[in-house]
Amino acid sequence: MCRSIKTLRQPYAEIVTEADIEAAALQYVRKISGFRAPAAHNAPAFQAAVAAVTDATRTLLDQLVVRGNGQAAASAGMTESGTQRD
Repeated sequence: MCRSIKTLRQPYAEIVTEADIEAAALQYVRKISGFRAPAAHNAPAFQAAVAAVTDATRTLLDQLVVRGNGQAAASAGMTESGTQRD
């Protein structure tokens, strides 16, 4: 696992920003692809992968229930990533 990706769920991270999620997604895609920055002809695929991983990460964090913390977030109408539940 890439060491620069930090744990984004509670209790390890109280506040998770969109920038934190995007940074983790970028690091993951960089690790998997082997590119720090893709060539111009690969940039659309690279950017699409980062966006997909960002969305998947946000979905995962929104749906995780951490024992002892999940009820507090649910009762406050907040998701685990700190966004307001619709």
